[in-house]
Amino acid sequence: MRLFISILIFSIASSVFAQNKINGKVKDVNGMPIMGANVYIEGTYDGSTTNELGEFSFGTDITGTQTLIVSYLSYETFTMTGDISLMKNLQIKLREDVNTLDAVVISAGTFSAGDNSKVNVLNALDVVTTASALGDFVGALQTLPGTTTVAEDGRLFVRGGEADETQIFIDGIRVFTPYSPTTNNTPTRGRYSPFLFDGITFSTGGYSAEYGQALSSVLLLNTIDEPDQNKTDIGLMTVGGTLGNTQKWEKSSLSVNASYINLAPYIALFPDRNDWEKPFEGISGEAVFRQKFDNGLLKLYSAFDRTNFELTQEDINLPEGVHFKLNNNNLYFNGSYQGILSDVWSVFGGMSYTYGNTKVNVVDSQIKDIENSFHAKLKFKRHFSNRLKLYFGAEYFATDFDERYADETVSSITYGFNNNITAAFAEADVFFSKKIAMKLGLRAEHSEIFNQATVSPRLSVAYKTSDKSQVSLAYGDFYQNPTNDILKFTQNIKAQNTSHYIFNYQYNADGRIFRAEAYYKDYKSLIKYDTDFVSFDTDFSNSGSGFSKGIDFFWRDNKTFKNLDYWISYSYLDTERDYKNYPAAAQPNFANTHNMSVVGKYWIEDWKSQVGMSYGFASGRTYTNPNIEGFLNAKTKSYNSLSLNWAYLISQQKILYLSVNNVLGTKNINGYQYANTPDMNGNFARRSLRPAADQFFFVGFFWTISEKGTDNQLDKL
Repeated sequence: MRLFISILIFSIASSVFAQNKINGKVKDVNGMPIMGANVYIEGTYDGSTTNELGEFSFGTDITGTQTLIVSYLSYETFTMTGDISLMKNLQIKLREDVNTLDAVVISAGTFSAGDNSKVNVLNALDVVTTASALGDFVGALQTLPGTTTVAEDGRLFVRGGEADETQIFIDGIRVFTPYSPTTNNTPTRGRYSPFLFDGITFSTGGYSAEYGQALSSVLLLNTIDEPDQNKTDIGLMTVGGTLGNTQKWEKSSLSVNASYINLAPYIALFPDRNDWEKPFEGISGEAVFRQKFDNGLLKLYSAFDRTNFELTQEDINLPEGVHFKLNNNNLYFNGSYQGILSDVWSVFGGMSYTYGNTKVNVVDSQIKDIENSFHAKLKFKRHFSNRLKLYFGAEYFATDFDERYADETVSSITYGFNNNITAAFAEADVFFSKKIAMKLGLRAEHSEIFNQATVSPRLSVAYKTSDKSQVSLAYGDFYQNPTNDILKFTQNIKAQNTSHYIFNYQYNADGRIFRAEAYYKDYKSLIKYDTDFVSFDTDFSNSGSGFSKGIDFFWRDNKTFKNLDYWISYSYLDTERDYKNYPAAAQPNFANTHNMSVVGKYWIEDWKSQVGMSYGFASGRTYTNPNIEGFLNAKTKSYNSLSLNWAYLISQQKILYLSVNNVLGTKNINGYQYANTPDMNGNFARRSLRPAADQFFFVGFFWTISEKGTDNQLDKL
């Protein structure tokens, strides 16, 4: 018996004293010890923390093959699998976690807005509270550097590029007709309401290889993934009304918006320079359905709008003026799915369909356009580690465009084209450390209409110079097919091309952002033609060229002054083009050398009000004066506009909103129209092209009815 007890005690003692001891040191990649790191055996309570020298030591009675884990805040977790008896005198190096908020981000050429971005220049609220924007997301983006003020147009002109060189995507899928139709000297608006979007990325150049068919920039709009509650939004305005409703269920939700705009009452009170027979009238509706699955999210977005108006505009060569009538129906559908396939694989797929039907009467001419466009995309993401992510995919664009023309001298003729493009892309995000990151991509496209293949490399590199600042470089080649106005007359041409070179500096402190960005764009293969207006008799070529260079500055501060948020943008642009029917290279008439915006928003607690202002300045634009020698040989006076708005909370969910564009009534001039023939003294008479109205007044009442009872539409005004 004594012998048995002795053997038992000896066995227990041997087991205790045979406990394995694990020890070592934990350092960073620079060899500095890390204090406080957690070190433990996976699946056990056996472990320790490192001391001030980075040392650790602990014992365990676990044997065999095990996994050792070392973790510390802001560093990547280290794992080691092996025989427990060999885990002695370990020398472990932890690498910084590149996913932390203070890690470097690719910022060259890109402005992000929304909660999903690490560095926001604008947030979702700003897009619709900017005084000069009048609730249009495009209007808000025009206060950012890199954009050019073309007041009579209303679209995005970016860094010396025309408006059609900027493409817009909703949830990653192309929008073919993003703007409402309009007439001469009357700015258009974006078709789609900002109410359903929570994220915006505006790339002024050097954008991802995922996106193509844009020479200048891309604008990415992301719809809300999941609303937080059921609610109804009601709006009564001097120009019409809006109604929206959101229903939320356990795994799905539906948001709908409808609006009706009629300018007849407004124009009766504030007549403009146009002779309206039927003022602008539009009805539109949008809907987003979302369905959550265990490993993914399906979103279905649709939008429809119908627009019509009729007017006569002044023309120096036609005493009776130019009669213009327009009817437009536009339907857009977008469906997308984003899901997780495994721990390292994810997938995105989507498609869009656009139907546009436009009827235009100009003087005695009748024109009818029908466009059917389709876009499909499939993209995969492979997550190798926090330091390496690979994206690749393919997409297909198809446009069927038909136009019918008739007038008093020409019987009805029909013409058009089919423009089909196949593309593939691959891109890698590489994080060498928290301080250095690179995005390397390649895009290949084949255009069926020209039987042309193109390859576009893209590269962006960012380096973090301090905790609050970084620099970025970007390069890319970009191709874009000519517009419908060209392709409907000829297909014996090829895609236009440009190269972007960008250097960016960004400083981001608490509540303050400063950006400075220099760029150069080299345009090649631009469309040239030999007639005043394109037609079947026009000779086309790709012999055009041009350049665009400049520097942009942006400063935003919401910290220095209590309740005040403001930003300042300035852009310097030097550009020339030899394209279209230009006889020589010249600064295009849509380009301003200097552009500046100042936007401010101030919350007055005692008044329960937010007041805002937006000031825009742009130097003069070129035009051709036939009374002196030269082409685009003169410039208009500078553009100035100060806009104010005021949102007053009648109660938590009721808002009275007022805004005035160009409150000082500045007499801006967009250009000049000259007579076709000179007078008896050999001089060409002219008239100034001024906005249809120098000012615009807006009053609205907005009421939100929600479950929480605390929401309002201040973020939409």
